[in-house]
Amino acid sequence: MRRTRFCALLLAVTLVIASATHVLAASRQELEKNAKKALQNLYAKETSARLLGQKARAILVFPSIVKAGFMFGGQMGEGVLFKNGKAVGFYNSVAASYGLQVGVQWFGYALFFMNDAALKYLDSADGWEVGAGPSIVVVDKGAGKSITNTTITQDVYAFIFDQKGLMAGLGIQGSKITRIEK
Repeated sequence: MRRTRFCALLLAVTLVIASATHVLAASRQELEKNAKKALQNLYAKETSARLLGQKARAILVFPSIVKAGFMFGGQMGEGVLFKNGKAVGFYNSVAASYGLQVGVQWFGYALFFMNDAALKYLDSADGWEVGAGPSIVVVDKGAGKSITNTTITQDVYAFIFDQKGLMAGLGIQGSKITRIEK
């Protein structure tokens, strides 16, 4: 049984590393260009994202996250923090999971920071663990239609976009976002 778990972990790590090399290889300029393009595409598809973007203090865009797993899994990617349309920082997102899961998936996501307290928490000493700290709302198509100037009440809103690949299963996951030098 231990050998099976070890093999599963090794396979998951190998899949994530192999799949993520293109995600982490982007230069500062490429990453910024890809993040701007991803945000423009999100605005074109989701009017609620555009509304949030007009009100947000900052927007953190991860244009490409890769997730892979077989029992054990992981995901990683790099993103850009925009304030007033200008890149002001670079971040990585890393997550690990365990459970009934198998597959490889690519996707992007954007976090809209609606107040200074949430933004300050992002740069706390050890990074930001999603699920801890400011309240975050993942916006789906149904919830997105009900966002107006008067319903923006949460600290952070998240949009997941451009999902490709196949990933199936249930599991426990922890995700961490940390500032990096690029």
